[in-house]
Amino acid sequence: MAVVVPVYRNAATLAELVARLGTALAGRDWRLRLVVDACPAGSAEVALALAGPRVAVTGLTVNGGQHAALRQGLADEPDADVWVCMDADLQDPPEAVPLLLDRLAAGDVEAVFAGRRGAYESRLRRATGALHRRVAARLTGLPPDAGAFLALGPAVRAAVLAAEAPSVVLAVGVARRSVASVPVVRDVRPEGRSAWTARARLGQSVRSLWWALRSGRARPS
Repeated sequence: MAVVVPVYRNAATLAELVARLGTALAGRDWRLRLVVDACPAGSAEVALALAGPRVAVTGLTVNGGQHAALRQGLADEPDADVWVCMDADLQDPPEAVPLLLDRLAAGDVEAVFAGRRGAYESRLRRATGALHRRVAARLTGLPPDAGAFLALGPAVRAAVLAAEAPSVVLAVGVARRSVASVPVVRDVRPEGRSAWTARARLGQSVRSLWWALRSGRARPS
């Protein structure tokens, strides 16, 4: 099993992320892939210091954003049987990873999302995020609480890599594979501020929803 984590301005949380994943996944065969997204703020040095038997590092020379980093990480872990995508800032609690894995192991779905719960950011950001997810659900059939904390099986990973979409989440939805969500309370970011500005979030939302709309129309009936 491989955990794929994009890294950008997360130097302060990486060591805790690795430690908490190790505790949460004790007794399982797992590997962590940190994808440093051309970050100038010291994240690469911390990630490389953590590298070892359980931790691998991919260093990108051009900043492509969260979802491009996730796709690269998925591509760089071809030998896993299950993949988990999550953030590096500890808002996605590592302790929830086994919940996603156990739900996926039930065998009736091919991807499991951590359904977003909790007061993990401002009301405005939660409201705009919820609006984006509701529109995404209408376009693709995804659960309306689906975000970029998810577990994927092989067929879904292959679909995500083939799509080269602006959003890993919407690539899963457009693939029309069987998915589910389990409720997970996200944590408040313990350090620093999100690299996603309001303008960047809006741009990402518009690009990904437009891509999903066009891709859905292009699918054969």
